[in-house]
Order: sequence, then C-alpha cells, then structure tokens
Amino acid sequence: MGVDVKEESLRLHKEKRGTIEVVGTMPLRNSVDLAVAYTPGVVGPCMEIAKDEEKAYEYTIKGKTVAVVTNGTAVLGLGNIGPSAGLPVVEGKALLLKRFANVDAIPICLDSTDPDDIVNTIKNIAPGFGGIHLEDIKAPECFYIEDKLKQELNIPVYHDDQHGTAIAVLAGLYNALKIVKKNINNIKVVINGAGASGIATAKLLILAGVKNIILCDIDGIVCEGDNSLNEPQRQIARVTNRSLEKGSLKDAIKNADVFIGVSAGNVVTGEMIKLMNRDSIVFALANPIPEIMPGEAKKSGARVIATGRSDFPNQINNVLVFPGIFKGALSSRVREICDEMKIAAAKELASLVKKDELNEDYIIPSVFNKNVCDAVARAVMNTAQK
Repeated sequence: MGVDVKEESLRLHKEKRGTIEVVGTMPLRNSVDLAVAYTPGVVGPCMEIAKDEEKAYEYTIKGKTVAVVTNGTAVLGLGNIGPSAGLPVVEGKALLLKRFANVDAIPICLDSTDPDDIVNTIKNIAPGFGGIHLEDIKAPECFYIEDKLKQELNIPVYHDDQHGTAIAVLAGLYNALKIVKKNINNIKVVINGAGASGIATAKLLILAGVKNIILCDIDGIVCEGDNSLNEPQRQIARVTNRSLEKGSLKDAIKNADVFIGVSAGNVVTGEMIKLMNRDSIVFALANPIPEIMPGEAKKSGARVIATGRSDFPNQINNVLVFPGIFKGALSSRVREICDEMKIAAAKELASLVKKDELNEDYIIPSVFNKNVCDAVARAVMNTAQK
C-alpha cells in the first residue's frame, strides 16, 4: 500500500516540529570554549569585520547562508494563505538547500503585502546573509520586489518561482527538441500562465533563441494593447505574440510545437493537443493536477511530455536548480544571478542526460542525481569568471 504523503507529512512535521534545526559548529564544554565562541573571544572577529565588512564572509555564517523569504501570498497551488501557513514551504526549501548543496538557510515569513515594506525589511536583514531567496510571493509584486532588491543590495537576489522554473523548463526543452529534431529558433511556443513562472520562462526562452511565443492567462491570449494587463504582462506583451493574435488558449495552441503550462489543472484537452504540430512537446507543470494528464496528451499525439510530478517521467522541478544556483553564487561571491548564468545552468542540466540515454521518457535528470547540484553551481561559477 502506498504512503499517504499528506498524512505522513502532517505526522512528521508535528513530531519533529518542522523540517530544520540550528546546530552549533563550535564545542561548548567548559569556560574556555565559552570564552572562544562568545565573549571575550568574539571581539576578535567583530573587530576584523568592523575594519572590513567583507571579512564577514570568512568569520561568520554570512558566506554560507541565505534567507528564504515569503509573505505567503502565492503558496504552491494554495494561493494567498498567509505567512504562517507559508512557513512549511520555506522550511522545506531550507532543508533542500542543506541536503543538496550544503548551503544553510533561514526561513523568514513577513507579515506584509506592501512591496516597499517587504523590500525595506529584506534590506534591513540582508547584512546577515550571503543571498536572498524569494519564495511564494505573488505576481506582479514579486517582479517589483526582486528588481528593487537587485538594485539596492550587493548580494544575489533570486526568485525561485520565476527563475528556477524557467531554467528547469529550458533544460528539458533543449533535450526534447533533440528528440523531435526541431530548431529552437523555428518553433512556436505557447505558455499558459502569465504570472511569475510564465513571464520568467518566456523571457529566458527568448534569450535562448525562441522567436515565436504566445502567453495566455485565464482571460485568453496576452496581447499588446490590452488595458487589463498588469505592468509585467504589458512588458512581456511587447516582445511576444508579435502577430497580435487574440482569442482563447485553444486558438493560441493551433500549430504550436511546444506547450508549457504553469497554470491550473485540466485546462487542456486532447482535442487541443491534436491542433498542435506533429511531434509536439507538452510540459504540463501545474501541481498536483497537470493541465493535461500525460496519458491523454500522448494518446492525442504529443511526442514528449513532462509534468511537475515525481510519479510520471520527466519531472520538471525547481529542486534541480536553486540548490546549485546558491552553491555557485556563494562560492564565487557573485552579486547577481545574471541571464548568462541561467542559460549556462540550463545547458549544464541538459548535458547530464547523455546522448545514448536520451529518449521521450528521459529528457531531464532526477533531482537525486548526485551531479545535478554541482553542474548548476559550475555554470554559475564559470560564467562569473568570464
């Protein structure tokens, strides 16, 4: 009998009181240990850092620790459930950072929906961290918050819902295109979901060479000139859907080579898949219910199918990305996770699936592949050195 993961998660979270704990690195066996770890010995590193702030990377947790920050406004598929209810997710992210990258992380929940308030709070706590990992903050505020923090902080700021998704999608797409023998410059891509993940994915695909992208949201095709769009949607509309198509997702998906869903379950039908070009690629990433179930997509003609779930082949998961991003960023002390690093990370991820292993059911490595984190970290570090 399979495990009821929800019940088991409830049991373990209650038993363990969360998923992480703080563990000391220095012994405290006697008064000498106390004097070394705390006062008066701690005066030594304090004075060194006072003379040169960069020394904090050498003498404190700053150089190996990130803040995982949420306000609970866009938690998984649950929506705006508040900062306290979002805490298990950022705790989980902290556990994953430790497990896969040996990066320490502190989960932080902010009781605010005001973007400037959130920016100021993160700025004020930033001296204690080597990086900021934004999590489960709704669009469009998440774009403003990230952009503002990038301008004002000298440590990397990374919104996983945007960039983790985009990098993992691009990695899978690189390999899927090899299978169907299509050129990234010549494909039509439809992205359903014009929030954080969808917009960031569109931006990265454009940088990777995709020239024809149409985004859709709950109201249909995103088109330049639509006054109902928010500012990030207006910006992405200027560089996508250049034929200014209008209509529904069904209209958009006609003659598409690639469908990427970062939206809601069961919004795509088999009939819609049949409207796509031959050897179509379908990334139905909504969780827990994909936009279309893999069996239905395959039956309707899709050649390569991926989901966000671990119980189907080709799981496109942010866990493939963010541990390595921060491992590489902290190791090389980069100030920003730039676009070149994201492209390089996607290529490194894709390269872990060897040519003789590549097939319709294996386009992306497992999150438990021991080479994943180091491959992504290497991409960040090598790009930083250029």
